[in-house]
Amino acid sequence: MNVIMYTKTGCPLCEKAKQVLVELQGEYPFQLQEVDIYEDDALLEKYQLMIPVVEIDGEEVAFGQIRKVEIRKRLLLK
Repeated sequence: MNVIMYTKTGCPLCEKAKQVLVELQGEYPFQLQEVDIYEDDALLEKYQLMIPVVEIDGEEVAFGQIRKVEIRKRLLLK
């Protein structure tokens, strides 16, 4: 399973989201990839006001306030 978190430097919500995802890695086996939206103009335009955004196997599942219970449910469905 592949999980991508779209993020940017200096983003407190992103740090909290990463903490949630790292904790969930202890329960579910998945690869976590962080992508800085400022490294890609298309991603910056798409996600600028939404970050952090969590994508699981190509599906956007959460953005903004990332809650462990929501991500856990999505991981169980995969």
